[in-house]
Amino acid sequence: MSLSTRAARAFKGTHTEGRTPEELRELVSHVGAELELAPAEVIIEWAVATFGDRFAITSSMGDAVLAHLASKVAPGIDVVFLDTGYHFVETIGTRDAVEATLPVNLLTITPKQTVAEQDAEHGTDLYKTDPDLCCALRKVAPLNDALSRYDAWATGLRRAETHNRVIAPVVGWDARKGKVKVSPLARWSDEQVERYIVDNGVLVNPLLHDGYPSIGCWPCTRRVAPGDDPRSGRWAGTTKTECGIHA
Repeated sequence: MSLSTRAARAFKGTHTEGRTPEELRELVSHVGAELELAPAEVIIEWAVATFGDRFAITSSMGDAVLAHLASKVAPGIDVVFLDTGYHFVETIGTRDAVEATLPVNLLTITPKQTVAEQDAEHGTDLYKTDPDLCCALRKVAPLNDALSRYDAWATGLRRAETHNRVIAPVVGWDARKGKVKVSPLARWSDEQVERYIVDNGVLVNPLLHDGYPSIGCWPCTRRVAPGDDPRSGRWAGTTKTECGIHA
């Protein structure tokens, strides 16, 4: 019997609504090692079987690989997209294309303040004067609010993207959010991602083919020279490497 079948049988009809953070953390400690070498589809199957509608996918719309995988396992699954108000038009276009072509429930969330309201309170171009605060207001806080209805969520984090993510577990516990964090693609190489995109005709953000291997908000994202660290274009010229969502 496959791991995914065993997981589905074990948790069928017993989704995690009402479980305490301690119980969820205990769950992670039991299954994390077993799922470490499992295929991405099996990891998603386990999460769907375990958490039901209290599990969601998050996507920054660099590509639709994770959304595509999840839609095959659980058509209609929630895909959460955070619109910071500073996205490239290509990123918004990718979101719209994903919503139109994949069997997912795409949820667009926004910060509490518009860019204009934030400028009025904190000064124009907060991303220049205090990028950490800008990320906290436009990324971390709204995502935390959006994830409040879920017990677990999946990210597209991959260990190959940056050394800071080498230890990202396939299934882990996010103590700050009090939730299970699932990274089905954690072990995937760049070549595996490219092969999946080609084999399945997956949507990708056009900026990936225009010198932007890692795409964030337009004020804080620059093109990257061939052969350089793919994330070197994020917050270029500063010591900042993460927005705080995955801290």
